[in-house]
Amino acid sequence: MPEPITPVTFPPAFLWGAATSAYQIEGAVREGGRTPSIWDTFSHTPGKTAGGETGDIAVDHYHRYRDDVALMAELGLSAYRFSVSWSRVQPTGRGPAVQVGLDFYRRLVDELLAAGIKPAVTLYHWDLPQELEDAGGWPERDTALRFAEYAQIVGEALGDRVENWITLNEPWCSAFLGYASGVHAPGRTEPVASLKAAHHLNLAHGLGTSALRSAMPARNSVAISLNSSVVRPLSPGDPADLAAVQKIDDLANGVFHGPILRGAYPETLLTATSSLTDWSYVLDGDLRAIHQPLDALGLNYYTPTLVSAADASVRGPRSDGHGASDHTPWPGADDVAFHLTPGDRTEMGWSIDPTGLHELIMRYTAEAPGLPLYITENGAAYDDKPDSDGRVHDPERIAYLHGHLSAVRRAIADGADVRGYYLWSLLDNFEWAYGYEKRFGAVYVDYATLTRTPKSSALWYGQAARTGTLAPTETT
Repeated sequence: MPEPITPVTFPPAFLWGAATSAYQIEGAVREGGRTPSIWDTFSHTPGKTAGGETGDIAVDHYHRYRDDVALMAELGLSAYRFSVSWSRVQPTGRGPAVQVGLDFYRRLVDELLAAGIKPAVTLYHWDLPQELEDAGGWPERDTALRFAEYAQIVGEALGDRVENWITLNEPWCSAFLGYASGVHAPGRTEPVASLKAAHHLNLAHGLGTSALRSAMPARNSVAISLNSSVVRPLSPGDPADLAAVQKIDDLANGVFHGPILRGAYPETLLTATSSLTDWSYVLDGDLRAIHQPLDALGLNYYTPTLVSAADASVRGPRSDGHGASDHTPWPGADDVAFHLTPGDRTEMGWSIDPTGLHELIMRYTAEAPGLPLYITENGAAYDDKPDSDGRVHDPERIAYLHGHLSAVRRAIADGADVRGYYLWSLLDNFEWAYGYEKRFGAVYVDYATLTRTPKSSALWYGQAARTGTLAPTETT
């Protein structure tokens, strides 16, 4: 019989939330003046998503948001992180807003506030308006300028009622999965373009932060959500493996937190990518614009990364957890090999390792002292199915959440200023290139009827949210 896990108690002000993103849940892709985003185009391109599935309907949150907010309230959540669809608000990525698009988010925010749930707005969760991609996308500087205009529009519309703001979600995925490996929209495989995209995403964050602050009350908080990797060497005592760690850490982490937190790209990154680019697209004033003081930092964590040195001439499967492609999302790192990390795995094939979350939190506690942290995504996909009574029991997810929330509480005890946790995700949804195959939701969605059924993990998490305590549970 496994030993029970003892109760863990959180600070009273800790936020207990769930997170979603617009394209994954909203549907209604042709309503209210919305025009295609790169994910509409990508998902409608044969062979790009599992089963050719799209987000056209997703889980129809656009029409069912009131029921979804009521469900959050019933569970006892204190916060909800959602993203705004750029092409719903500003259909071409340029020009004036479409008020019917903004009105949807106004209604959503009003519904959340009426239910006592604190909204957190993410401005960009990977769904660039297709017209901006047609003009070059994130590798072009103009996209960052357009983002600042969009940030101003949304900040003016919602800033009086929404206090917590996030500029970008996981810019690493936007840059390197979108423009290097091509497994995400827009599906380009251009290493130099991916590095340009990373810089212009950084610039968009900086310019967007300034735009938000000019449009909103000073009390509001502006952050960014980074999927910073915990990169570990296969052989900790091997200098070549440690050099591989440095290279991947620069490409996963330093390329964003360097300019955002310190105002400079790591010299080791510039050297490692010098055969690809001279970084001349970093213009005078860019780093100043990017290096805006943050009010908080969002961290997204799922699994650690294990690397070693490799022979650059030897090609084979890349076990980095970021989808199958003949093209790498790691420009300039052909001499690095990725390895499957040990331990139990989720349906994504990702190993379950809460120590990585603790390590990540403590790293940023040291690197950005005094900066409040939020876990803006953490969760797991499992092959959830209703039983004969229609209930969905997911003990594996409960164990996953208990382990990772315990790691958060341990980090708080070690001095980290972690102020909230957003479970990924509230609902089963469109999981990007995986279509509807992978279920991350705490709430089960029957994709045929769109009926919502809270899984046992949702009930467990709701109890944690209401009590501030992780209920004792047994690993199974």
